[in-house]
Amino acid sequence: MKLIITGPPGAGKSTQAKRLANLLGATSVSTGDIFRAHVRSRTSLGIGVERYIDTGTFVPDELTNKLIHNRLSQKSAARGFLLDGYPRNIAQTTFLDSILAEREYELDVVLLLSADNDVLVSRMLTRAAQSRRSDDTKAIIDHRLKLYQQQAEEVIKIYSSQGLLTRVNGVGSIDEVTERILQSVRQGANVSPVLR
Repeated sequence: MKLIITGPPGAGKSTQAKRLANLLGATSVSTGDIFRAHVRSRTSLGIGVERYIDTGTFVPDELTNKLIHNRLSQKSAARGFLLDGYPRNIAQTTFLDSILAEREYELDVVLLLSADNDVLVSRMLTRAAQSRRSDDTKAIIDHRLKLYQQQAEEVIKIYSSQGLLTRVNGVGSIDEVTERILQSVRQGANVSPVLR
């Protein structure tokens, strides 16, 4: 399957993406995880994106799109992929469309995880205390949520108009949310036999 999982920061995208990728036999592609790995390794890409991550600002489309293009060009993506948090805006959506056309891929479903802002902030502050992520201070969290809300609406409209969008309540235990997602995916038109 070829999926996107999207939603505001703190909605649980990365947690669910890793679980779903295992269940579906797909490759999980998280731009955030890849960028943070580069920052930890002090690569040229990591040094270039570190200041964006530290201030809660989205990495420029040019860098993010290049990363996605390279990742989806690998053979493992042909078996299935799950994009975690990408695309975030109209420009990235258009770029992804061109990659999919180039590779002759079709998306099966776009999962939108939702949660109230107070839940999102609480989750990210807890995560900050546990993992010491530099982008999980209250001020940066508020900034990231504002940026998401500004950019996400049009992306959501696009996938909704294409009949690909499925909204999933992201509040509850990890297992509960996973089961909701699987139920939503089962209802889709292009479902992998793994889920039946």
